[in-house]
Amino acid sequence: MNTLSQPSFTRLYGHAPEGEWAAPGRVNLIGEHTDYNLGFVLPIALPQTVRAQARRRDDGLLRLHSTKGGSAEVAVADLAPGSVTGWAGYPAAVVWALREAGHDVGGAELSLDSDVPTGAGLSSSAALECAVAIAYNDLYGLGLSAPELALVAQRAENAYVGVPCGIMDQMASMCCRAGAALHLDSRDLTMRQVPVDLAGAGLALLVLDTRVKHDLGDGAYAGLRAGCERAARLLGLPALRELGPADLASALPRLPEELRPLVRHVVTENERVTEAVAHLAAGALAALGPVLTAGHASLRDDYRVSCPETDLAVDTAVAAGAHGARMTGGGFGGSVIALVDAEAAEAVAADVTAAFLAKGFTAPRTLTATPAEGARRIA
Repeated sequence: MNTLSQPSFTRLYGHAPEGEWAAPGRVNLIGEHTDYNLGFVLPIALPQTVRAQARRRDDGLLRLHSTKGGSAEVAVADLAPGSVTGWAGYPAAVVWALREAGHDVGGAELSLDSDVPTGAGLSSSAALECAVAIAYNDLYGLGLSAPELALVAQRAENAYVGVPCGIMDQMASMCCRAGAALHLDSRDLTMRQVPVDLAGAGLALLVLDTRVKHDLGDGAYAGLRAGCERAARLLGLPALRELGPADLASALPRLPEELRPLVRHVVTENERVTEAVAHLAAGALAALGPVLTAGHASLRDDYRVSCPETDLAVDTAVAAGAHGARMTGGGFGGSVIALVDAEAAEAVAADVTAAFLAKGFTAPRTLTATPAEGARRIA
């Protein structure tokens, strides 16, 4: 992986950075749309990261440069939701959120680079937020823990950017460990690192980026969350997490027709996370496949966040021999993951590409995911 070179930072700002930090994108193995319902999730971090070189400033200016997005500058005292938009809104949001939380942070110079695909459901925005958060934590000696930084980054996206996401993406980027999936309870943020030795099991996890861009700020995501929260209120629950599978059949008739599929997905998805963790803990990694495929069917039929491209990728991968496959991320496009035998990975990817081209879709981008390390200082 190429990191930013100090000479590029020096050319931008006239001096060397104080350090360099990295935060990864993520793939969620299972547990979709459960985090804002205070349920369970099971993500892994990707090797692909957002890298931030940074240096503290004493004049209150936040100067930003992205190798892909250009430059921006703003006084931190002027930061408020809506004051900085586009890509620069994400790092600005983190600084705003830190100040809103009472931390005495000022300006900085940041040079940002990334190889996390954007708009692919792999949490490039959370990676950007977390890279800035961990850099500021060190620059200003805040002493915040990884979960605390994840909560700051989530507030940045919720209150500043305007996406009512749950905590999974930021916790995955901050807290995942190499060689493991993060079994996270979104209610109390307790977590367990569950070993995932794909190579040892002769398996590979394909990520098939459908190239269909999703925008979680367009209202659809917020509508789903609002529907879940409304259902919980009607059932007299603080969150749908509190509804167990044994109570699902009696709860659904008490809800309006349009809310029943949402509730069914959340309850069954929490159960799929528990099942997946049991398979991983037992070393039965291939048994995860049918859990993935069942999760996709629920996202497609109950939550209705799939699209023709993601459905085609799942169906084709399974037909080509994948143990299982599903859409990952918030939906409305993005990526599909497929659990495959390692020696079959290229053939499965080729079959999916051929199916896309036959339908007139843009060929997907393909990468292989291995569980990587969470946010960290790298220089």
